[in-house]
Amino acid sequence: MSMLRITLPVCALLALALSACANTGASSSEKSSHTYAFGKPRATNSVASVVAQTAPAGRGPENVATLVYFDFDSDALRPSDRSVVEAHAQWLRQHPERAVVLRGHTDARGGSEYNLALGQRRAQTVKQTLQILGVDAKQLEAVSYGKEQLADVGSNEAAHQRNRRVEFDYR
Repeated sequence: MSMLRITLPVCALLALALSACANTGASSSEKSSHTYAFGKPRATNSVASVVAQTAPAGRGPENVATLVYFDFDSDALRPSDRSVVEAHAQWLRQHPERAVVLRGHTDARGGSEYNLALGQRRAQTVKQTLQILGVDAKQLEAVSYGKEQLADVGSNEAAHQRNRRVEFDYR
C-alpha cells in the first residue's frame, strides 16, 4: 500500500513535467522565422521586385543600376545582379582614377551587430567580385551600415527586399 502512495505522486509529477516539455503547436517553419541570426528560415519562391536607380551623369557607368540586392540572410551575389557588377567593373577598369565605396545594408530584422557583419559580408562579396573582374583594389572600399539606413521602413517582404542591398557610391 505504501508503494502505491509513493508511485502515484511520482507518476503525476512525471506526467506534469512531460506535458510542460510538449510541443506548443508552433511548426518548425514558424520557429525558424525567429532565428535570423542563428539559422535560415524556410525558402520562399516569391521575391519582391525592386527597381534599381542608375548613377547620376559622370558618377559611374550610365544606364547601369547602382544597387545590387541580396536574399534573406545571404551574402551571395544573385545571378541576376551579376551583369550589374560586370558593368561597374568594366567602367572602373576604364576609369582607374575613380573610386567607389560599396555600402552594405540589411533589413531591420536581427540584432545590430549581426546586421553590421552581414552588411560587411555583402559589401565584401561585391568588392571581391569586382577584383576578380580586374578592378584594382585601391579603387574599392567596402563599408557596412547594417540596418541603420533603411531604404524602406515598412515591415513587409517588399520593404525588407529593398533594404537588403549594396550601393555603389562613386567618388
